[in-house]
Amino acid sequence: MGKKKAKTTDTTIVQNKRARFDYHLLESFEAGVVLTGWEVKALRAGKAQLTDSYVLMKDGEAFLLGTQITPLATASTHYVPDPTRTRKLLLNRRELARILAAVSAKGQTCVCTKLYWKGHLVKADIALAQGKQAHDKRATQKDREWGVQKQRIMRDAVKQ
Repeated sequence: MGKKKAKTTDTTIVQNKRARFDYHLLESFEAGVVLTGWEVKALRAGKAQLTDSYVLMKDGEAFLLGTQITPLATASTHYVPDPTRTRKLLLNRRELARILAAVSAKGQTCVCTKLYWKGHLVKADIALAQGKQAHDKRATQKDREWGVQKQRIMRDAVKQ
């Protein structure tokens, strides 16, 4: 009998590509997200946006702000959902202490880079980040464009 192949499906719900462009991402953490039922249904439908999201530390806890989860049209009629509600992040004490120290002392910020499924749970990939200068952003864009150009040259060379 042959071995079963593992499923390699992409579990990513949404990514924050803007964070990679605006910040140098230094250290990454995996955090659980406290959600309500309608939010989970909307995430299964892929109705989330992370462009302006960031992590706020308050009273020794981490909260995700700026994440927009658009409610489905089939959401309950007697409940008014708030798409931009503040959501609590679940981290252990050491991770919370490390994030709090970095954000308060070193002038860094904490941004959410990705939401993804881990089994039946929604996890957030958050990262300590340091803002890029304008010249750093130009260099990033130049490197990206050179990568695309290099791929075109290689593809055209293989065709010939």
